[in-house]
Amino acid sequence: MNMIFHNYMKESILHKRVFLQTYGCQMNEYDSELVKSILIDAGYVFVADELLADIVMLNTCAVRENAHRKVYGNIHEIRHRRQGRPVLIGILGCMATGLRKELLEDKKLALDFVVGPDSYKRLPNILKELCDLLLRSSGTAQDDEHHRGYDVTLSEFETYADVYPTRTEGVNAWVAVMRGCNNFCAFCIVPFTRGRERSRSVDNIRAEVERLAAEGFQQVTLLGQNVNSYCHDGQDFATLLQEVAKVSGIRRIRFTSPHPKDFPDALIKVIAENPKVCKQIHLPLQAGNDRVLDLMGRGYTGQEFIALVKKIRQACPTIALSTDVIVGFPTETDAEFDDTVTVMKEVEFDSAFMFKYSVRPNTKAARELKDDVSEEKKTGRIVRLNEMQTAISLKKNKILVGQCQEIMIEQTGKLKAGSVYGRNDANKIVTLANGDFVPGQFVNVRIVWATPHQLKGEVAPGEVALQS
Repeated sequence: MNMIFHNYMKESILHKRVFLQTYGCQMNEYDSELVKSILIDAGYVFVADELLADIVMLNTCAVRENAHRKVYGNIHEIRHRRQGRPVLIGILGCMATGLRKELLEDKKLALDFVVGPDSYKRLPNILKELCDLLLRSSGTAQDDEHHRGYDVTLSEFETYADVYPTRTEGVNAWVAVMRGCNNFCAFCIVPFTRGRERSRSVDNIRAEVERLAAEGFQQVTLLGQNVNSYCHDGQDFATLLQEVAKVSGIRRIRFTSPHPKDFPDALIKVIAENPKVCKQIHLPLQAGNDRVLDLMGRGYTGQEFIALVKKIRQACPTIALSTDVIVGFPTETDAEFDDTVTVMKEVEFDSAFMFKYSVRPNTKAARELKDDVSEEKKTGRIVRLNEMQTAISLKKNKILVGQCQEIMIEQTGKLKAGSVYGRNDANKIVTLANGDFVPGQFVNVRIVWATPHQLKGEVAPGEVALQS
């Protein structure tokens, strides 16, 4: 380490200026809010411009391969943009746990610290230890070894129930009600990167939601890797939803992501009957063929999935359903893919997120199955599903034309200048001509136009705009 670099870093790390970038799912967004809270309490300051930071943290996703490529590419871009100005760079999150060996041994990345999802409370100490190492260093050649902070321990107990997240501005607040997953689906690395399931208490969650309501949030989204397997002291997810719904000031409650195998009648009843619980469920199908579902370890058949959908729609006819689908899972034949098409045609999801299968290290599929479906076949299958789903989504959205919908305004001018957008109860985007609206305001609109991906509304004569 040369003396100039050494002195710069000793000075910089003491400034405690942090830039944090988040990749992946809503749970990562929530975790970044936890990290901000923990570090702010320790005296760190967060900056919006990466070039102003002395410490850069990337909170990462390990679920899909393209997330890895983005993170690796971004690290190299960060160093390039800084034009030789020193910076401490660390990886947080699922990638830290899932690829810890590769990350630490990659000399091109030259990471300073790697911290997993259960170790965020250790971050202040890890950064202090790095600072102390720099302060003790003499800056001579013998100090060239790259010192790194490291903690990717998986906990059986950590839920961060004692940390109140530092949230970004917005109309929705994420609330993690549990962490980890016990399902071990063959394609998924989450149990290996986030550990086993553990839930916060109902009282603790309700207290957080009450604090959010006092801060002006009117919508909360309850999070979990398998959120409907929530259980604490005999209280299940249906009970939790009912308790959260009792909080004054909260008008909408969403949750993600549930698992089809954990959907009891009591939960369906709460969704159907409680007016605060949004009539929208993200219900991951993944595949429609029974053999492939069994290989995936999903715990249900195609017909059992369809039966669940029918039960949900019988209890709540207006429910909107979205899903996840993986195409090209190892050994999936053309005929078995056709079974996925058949199920999706029968269910008619409002929307779907579709992905090509990619090998995730350490998963059962990576260990036991060969990725033998060609890239060409995967592409052809996903194009076919997209075309079919686009037509279904358009049909479902056109049904709403002429109906009055209550939307919550989220942003102004994001989609295009002179417009605002919000979401209806079904979580569908509704745009309006720019008007005297503010984020968080609830407005009654009449739907006048539909595309597969959004709706257009107007505040019709006689309709009253509801105040936030």
